[in-house]
Amino acid sequence: MAESIKNESQESTRTLNFVEQIVADDLKEGKNGGRLNTRFPPEPNGYLHIGHAKAICMDFGIAEKFGGTCNLRFDDTNPVKEDVEYVDSIKEDIHWLGFDWGNREYYASDYFPQLYDLALRLIKEGKAYVDDQTSEEIAAQKGTPTQPGVESPYRNRSVDENLDLFQRMNAGEFEEGARVLRAKIDMTSDNMHFRDPIMYRIIKHPHHRTGTAWNVYPMYDFAHGQSDYFEGVTHSICTLEFVPHRPLYDYFVDELADETYRPRQIEFNRLNLTYTVMSKRKLLQLVKEGLVQGWDDPRMPTISGMRRRGYTPASIRNFIDLIGYTKYEALNSISLLEHAVRDDLNKVATRGMAVINPVKVVITNYPEGQEEVLEMENNPEDPTSGTHQMPFSREIYIEREDFMENPPKKFFRLAPGGEVRLKGGYIIKCTDAVKDSDGNIVEINCTYDPETRSGMPGSMRKVKGTLHWVSAKHAVDATVRLYDRLFNVENPAAEPDCDFREMLNPDSLKIVTGVKLEPFLAQNAVSGTHFQFQRIGYFTPDYDSTPDNIVFNRTISLKDSWEKAKNK
Repeated sequence: MAESIKNESQESTRTLNFVEQIVADDLKEGKNGGRLNTRFPPEPNGYLHIGHAKAICMDFGIAEKFGGTCNLRFDDTNPVKEDVEYVDSIKEDIHWLGFDWGNREYYASDYFPQLYDLALRLIKEGKAYVDDQTSEEIAAQKGTPTQPGVESPYRNRSVDENLDLFQRMNAGEFEEGARVLRAKIDMTSDNMHFRDPIMYRIIKHPHHRTGTAWNVYPMYDFAHGQSDYFEGVTHSICTLEFVPHRPLYDYFVDELADETYRPRQIEFNRLNLTYTVMSKRKLLQLVKEGLVQGWDDPRMPTISGMRRRGYTPASIRNFIDLIGYTKYEALNSISLLEHAVRDDLNKVATRGMAVINPVKVVITNYPEGQEEVLEMENNPEDPTSGTHQMPFSREIYIEREDFMENPPKKFFRLAPGGEVRLKGGYIIKCTDAVKDSDGNIVEINCTYDPETRSGMPGSMRKVKGTLHWVSAKHAVDATVRLYDRLFNVENPAAEPDCDFREMLNPDSLKIVTGVKLEPFLAQNAVSGTHFQFQRIGYFTPDYDSTPDNIVFNRTISLKDSWEKAKNK
């Protein structure tokens, strides 16, 4: 029995990633009174992207797994770039991914009074001073990783002078950039972040929550750890670029913490994707310059863009589980994300028929004026999904690409003299094609075998090709937006000498009108639903779709054509 328990324990340990293991060990040792409280701290200066989704799944997921809590805290310390629109979008994205913060919604601005008081205390203790130098002068005096910095000429101001100047900074007496408050630590430290980091700068811009109450705003390194402490956060989980910031995080926390409680910073690798940029600055540039149609453009790596495109929360979470959390940076293939999307949509998407590039087929031996109803299954992967009815008539549409007059070998679609099965319907045979004066095929004539419908004696007759189709009489017109990867370079971030805008994929969006839908698709074209257009791909109705102007977005193709082309 003891050996069995030991094996179960070892198996459980193997399933934990390294962050979870740290948390499990801390809880086992009773640190922080056995509490677990994480936080997700976005800046409200843009929409969240899939990299943030990885952090959300870690911060909220680890709290769920170990019975803790996770706060949502907006790092709203730069009013120039922040907006309530971003706050609202962030909350919507987190909820859509399946997480909730309960009544634990906080803002760094909640702690402005405590942070200001702490800054005053550090000034009084000789640990902070007001510097009159420009940002360029300060940067030049910081030195390099191999060369120590040079002390500011204002470093040894008196406590009284520093207090007076800092209070006047907040009173609005000085212009932006005229003065900053710096921590007095060590200008010769091997860690560049310890070389008298800036704690406060002057910003004269109304804050979305505090209005004009403040003229000085704390820097991230000063505000973040203290906000964690004020909230009772036990594990401050962030990405690897904050590893060199951790000693400074601990330095400032030490000004507040005692032996009973202190937050702990842990870092994991960021989510980087091929054919994508994750820089919020560059994403904002795409939006502002009109290179995409907003933050929720389905080509964007934003969570709202992926939602609009038809990605599911489960597919994103499954992808994040698949790539995992490590201490090493990596570039993940977007094909892996697309695989996760296909895998989930295959289980949940309702099947339907749509013809993107239609050509008419006339079944000449089918009685004129006759119609019948065929039964179509909604999802073969879900036995509980049921069926829907689809009309059949003498004239139908098929894809123009599914017919060739002079086909190559192994072309198993429609050709003169050839037979194919209409999915869910009959076998038809091509007799001839009608062309216009320019030689373009405008109509295909066929005959059908009435014995080959499901349930008929000839229904088991085999042919090599099966085509999707739509009854011409009952077809509903729609517009389809075919989205593809936004960039045509695998790693845009690795091309520093190129303008990232020059790497945009010119074929990332194609708009196709005159698409023919079966009535079932048109009747159920509700935003947020997921469909598989048989033999074409996965699609979702766009937000701006209406019954009079039906618009579908292609979520993803049925197969990864990019990887196939790359491997040729």
